[in-house]
Amino acid sequence: MSTLSRKDVEHIFESLRKGLVPERGIDTFAVGVDKARGELHRQLDLAKDGEGSIKFLRGGYGCGKTFMARLCLLDAQAQGFATSFVVVSDNDLKFHRFDDVYRKVMTELGTASCPRGALGDILDRWIGRVEEGLIAAGEDDEAPDFDAKVLKRLESDLAQKTQGAAPQDFVRVIQTIFELKQKGEVAEAGALISWLGGSGNVSASAKKAAGIKGDIGSRDALDYLRGALEIVKAAGYQGLVIIIDEAETILRMRSDSRHKSLNGIRQIADAAGSYHGLLWVFTGTPEFFDTRHGVAGLAPLHDRIRFLEQDGFASSRQAQLALRPFDSERLRQVAAKLRELYPASDGTRLDQKVSTEFIDRLVQEVTKGFKGDVGVVPRQFLRELVTQMDLVEEEDAYDPMKQYGFEPAELSAEEQHALSGVKAESGGEEGPVPEEDVW
Repeated sequence: MSTLSRKDVEHIFESLRKGLVPERGIDTFAVGVDKARGELHRQLDLAKDGEGSIKFLRGGYGCGKTFMARLCLLDAQAQGFATSFVVVSDNDLKFHRFDDVYRKVMTELGTASCPRGALGDILDRWIGRVEEGLIAAGEDDEAPDFDAKVLKRLESDLAQKTQGAAPQDFVRVIQTIFELKQKGEVAEAGALISWLGGSGNVSASAKKAAGIKGDIGSRDALDYLRGALEIVKAAGYQGLVIIIDEAETILRMRSDSRHKSLNGIRQIADAAGSYHGLLWVFTGTPEFFDTRHGVAGLAPLHDRIRFLEQDGFASSRQAQLALRPFDSERLRQVAAKLRELYPASDGTRLDQKVSTEFIDRLVQEVTKGFKGDVGVVPRQFLRELVTQMDLVEEEDAYDPMKQYGFEPAELSAEEQHALSGVKAESGGEEGPVPEEDVW
């Protein structure tokens, strides 16, 4: 089991109390995910070797798609990757506009040492490595022309690594950021870092300093992403992992936005191999992948990533990686790990009160309450378990085996649909998604 700080442990249980997947420390109670985790590690190895790849995590509600995606992110950071975790939203993320996607990717860009908003730190690391390389080659960092040589090397390195694909504005902004920092104009440099990250709220004066106009557009965003990827690698990271969570949200969009979003995913899938060291990971439900108003309605995408299964057997190495739902035994194992991890003032008392017998009873109640299908709502079980441990910690007289009464919590609309077997409303059946280039 990983060694966690007290802060990390508190974060885990605070998240579980709210029915959320913790952002760190989840490897300590990851159970039954060895096969899926192993495949994602294989994908990371491919990225380390310079391959560009895309993977789709497939599973119904309660299968742990977000958990698996978060675990992939943490494993990637532990192996030296930069990462970004983006949740699809029909409010602040229009997936058919890649400038929106690029902005979110850059906003959520993180590393093991800088969990979020790491673009500035990554730039500093790259520039530092360029300076060290020049000094190692015999250049004098005190010489008047040293900064000019740094600027020239930044441009030549980026042109070489992207094979000239990085936009000229991209290069010019980075050079200006370096010059501003050398002058001590940190705020102005920060504004340009925001622009480079896709922000549309950068002043005209800051843009003028770098000789740029306007903002990063949808059709240019993929080229900017290529430049950002090369900077990540030049800064010493193995590559970049971008996770797009809850792709099924696209099904709730208007048909025109949905069509464009699916075509956007098709374009990413088509281009993925040319982004060396970049791994895309999408999560989605079977409805997203298998219905005609989802991936199955766009033949070029569906043909490329369709899920293949023979008599209940499916290879984890195909484009879609199927996640298996929770069962009673897996819930028991997770509960035991969380009980061990819980920051109790008296661990022996907690083990006695929240005993194995009590955990078994709680599992039975959950499965009975949801027609025996424990895979639908494991978050309800985990939240109830944490509540029982909290009560034992707070109340000396509380005995969960005698005093608890479990009633299933109110389910979300998605969970109700998953439990009943009735699909969520998503615009009804329609013809194939028209194929188009959206950027």
